[in-house]
Formats: sequence, structure tokens, C-alpha cells
Amino acid sequence: MTLVGPESRFHVLAVDDSLIDRKIIEMLLKNSSYKVTTVDSGSKALEVLGLTDESDDSSSPSSSCPDHQEIDVNLIITDYCMPGMTGYDLLKRVKGSSSLKDIPVVIMSSENVPVRINRCLKDGAEEFFLKPVKLADMKKLKSHLLKSKQQHVAPQPDQLPEKPPRNPEDEEAAAKAIPNGIVSDCSRCSTSSSNKRKAATMEQQEGLSSPERTKQRLSSTSSSSSSSNSLVVET
Repeated sequence: MTLVGPESRFHVLAVDDSLIDRKIIEMLLKNSSYKVTTVDSGSKALEVLGLTDESDDSSSPSSSCPDHQEIDVNLIITDYCMPGMTGYDLLKRVKGSSSLKDIPVVIMSSENVPVRINRCLKDGAEEFFLKPVKLADMKKLKSHLLKSKQQHVAPQPDQLPEKPPRNPEDEEAAAKAIPNGIVSDCSRCSTSSSNKRKAATMEQQEGLSSPERTKQRLSSTSSSSSSSNSLVVET
């Protein structure tokens, strides 16, 4: 079957010991364009995920999963009540694995037991669906799948690009160039300011001395005139 749509890149592992419920969940997931692998027990789910279970019963009939082949799974949806390993036990195993703990896990159950539901959600389950599971429930899976994908795409701290090594010669040249430039600019500024102050002082001096010189010329002219007049009267 060729899967289409934006969700076709997501692979869901469905775990349920009931054949009818397993077929229903498989149909709903495929109608939502998810790739689906189904198994009938928690121990087989661990095989698909690449984990081993000591209590695995090899004589139990196999389901539609590949034999002892690890596959890439983006989300796990499992029934709570199953013989041997329950859905809660499977949840604990997945969340206790360093390589699988980021895979979203959704629990299903036909029994509405608040204590059970709260315990599953507290220990890492993303959702708790009550059976019969509906198509509307499948739409809730997309947000958890996208969240999980973003966590895998985000670069890890040790994958961030390293800064280029510093060159001591470049740093020394920059350290020498910066002070010289600052001193040169300041010296030009101080020289310019000094010249302006000198020019202003000279202008003030000239402005003050001009009236005094004018008065001296006038007084000398008047004295010379009076002396000449006195000489004329004596004659």
C-alpha cells in the first residue's frame, strides 16, 4: 500500500492482544495515512524496538511484525490490559531506555479508571484513549509526532559548530592599532581646539585694544591742536 499525505513519513507501532481491537486501530491509523506495524504483546513490541525481554515466550504466535527486526518507530500506541506485560509495563521499559525514551507512548483501555489513567500520564504517556478508539483520537497523535520530530531535528550541544581558533598575531596587531588610532584622533582634536581658543583670544584682544587706540589718537590730536592755538594767540 502506498501511503500519501504529510503523515506518511510517521511510523506507528500498535500493540494489542485483541485481534479485533488490533484490526480497528490499524484501520484507523492507515486511514490517517500513517505507516503501521501491529503486534499482539508487549514482549513482541520490545523485539520490534530492539529491546529484549527476559520473560518473552517464544512459543506464542507471531503477529504482523518483522521477526526480530528492529525498525524505526515514531510513536507507540498500546492497550493497557494485556497478559504478561501490560501497557504500563511497556511504557516503563520505553521511558527507561536512553535510546527510546523520546518516543511518544499512548495508552488505550476499555476501563475508565482515574487512578490508572493518572499513573500512566504521570510516568510519561502522552495520551490515554478510552475504547472504542475513534478517528478523532488519531488526529490527536499528530501533535505528539511533530513534537518528537522537532526534538530529533534540533542540534545537540556537541553538534553545534565550533568557533574558529584565535590567531595571537591578529589579536596583537589589533591591540596595537586601536590605541594608536585613538591617540591620533585625540591629538588632532586637541590641536584643533587649541587653535580655535588662540584665534578667539586674539580677536578679543584686538576688539578691546581698538577703542583704546582710538582714544589715544583723539587725545594726541586734541593736545596738538590746543598747543598750536596757544602759540597763535601769543604771536
